[in-house]
Amino acid sequence: MRIIGLDMHRAFAEAVALEDGVYKRIGRIGMTRDHLRAFAETLHPTDHVIVEATGNATAVLEILAPKVERVAVANPFQVHLIARAKTRTDKIDARVLAQLYAAGFLPEVWIPDEAPLARRRQVTRRNQLVKSRVRLKLIAQSILHAPLGPRCPHADLFGGKGRAWMLAQKLPDDERAAIVSHLAECDRQTEALKLVERDIAEVALDDVSVKRLMTIPGIDMVVAVGVMAAIGRIDRFASPDKLVAYFGLTPSVRQSGDGPARHGRISKRGRSHARHLLVEAAWQTVRNPGPMRAFYERVKGRRGPHVAAVAVARKLAVPTWHMLTKGEDYAWGRPALMARKLRSLELTAGKPARNGQKGSAYDDTLPERRRAEREQVEQSGRAYRRLTEHWRRQGSQKGAGAANEERR
Repeated sequence: MRIIGLDMHRAFAEAVALEDGVYKRIGRIGMTRDHLRAFAETLHPTDHVIVEATGNATAVLEILAPKVERVAVANPFQVHLIARAKTRTDKIDARVLAQLYAAGFLPEVWIPDEAPLARRRQVTRRNQLVKSRVRLKLIAQSILHAPLGPRCPHADLFGGKGRAWMLAQKLPDDERAAIVSHLAECDRQTEALKLVERDIAEVALDDVSVKRLMTIPGIDMVVAVGVMAAIGRIDRFASPDKLVAYFGLTPSVRQSGDGPARHGRISKRGRSHARHLLVEAAWQTVRNPGPMRAFYERVKGRRGPHVAAVAVARKLAVPTWHMLTKGEDYAWGRPALMARKLRSLELTAGKPARNGQKGSAYDDTLPERRRAEREQVEQSGRAYRRLTEHWRRQGSQKGAGAANEERR
């Protein structure tokens, strides 16, 4: 069996083969489909090929996988941690990949199927459009702030009234032309964003896992689809802690010898976009009654709001694992609120409006129905507070006892 390590770049890849303990340089391979197909024809059916996770790794796998026994994708960050070297060349990097795989120490990356890959591309495309729109709006605001102009009296600067006020300000001709250009580009990207969200919503309508995550108050279609795109298959994670670590929400720990363990900030290693989505969802979740809000208030009193929001994001990852693994909805969900989310999902997907008809989302517009659902969920929040108050009393008593022992 040959083990072939590929150190890939944008224009070429360096290939090194390991066979019977002997390393042999194969040479450079052009990173085009024609060159890779020609290289694939020289491989044996028993070969194992090792590549690093890069932007073009999926296309390389598509070409090489049918010709060899296995193609493994390595985590480049962990590979560099394991095999640090002062002297680094493409040949050495390719050799390290083959050597780690042969020794069984290669940190591999899970490669999703076509459906999860398409979902990840859609989520990435939407994120790029959102960031681009924010950038355009910030540029327009900076143009207005530069001449020390007045504040906009309207809530939405980029709404109809806000735009009319913006264009009525006294600005140089070039600055006014720049604002008009940025507004036009922002409108164009808004239409592109609607198309991308429509495609995402069409897939989400048929995805049971996405709708299951949406039963959690504060999680909408964007967060649910983004989280599911990052997870892929939930059976990849043996426990909730594995999923939390995959999102980079576990606190860092430092300990040496008999000294106490020191816990620091979260690791931020893993799917960063999914982590950001969970943190944003946490801010919305804590606005709703329930145990998550009670937990947020308890942590907020000790560590502040931002640390508490990250802690809630970690808490959201734990029920996510249980819900997807057990096939159950969120225990403290609100049916009327969920019906409104589903109706919004249908409209985003392009389903026709039902004007004048009372659908399942109508219940969420009734104050008494919303009040009844919130009261039911608030019971769980009160139960959590009673439980944690007992923890605090117990902890304070232990602390007081310890202090008395020290005084003695």
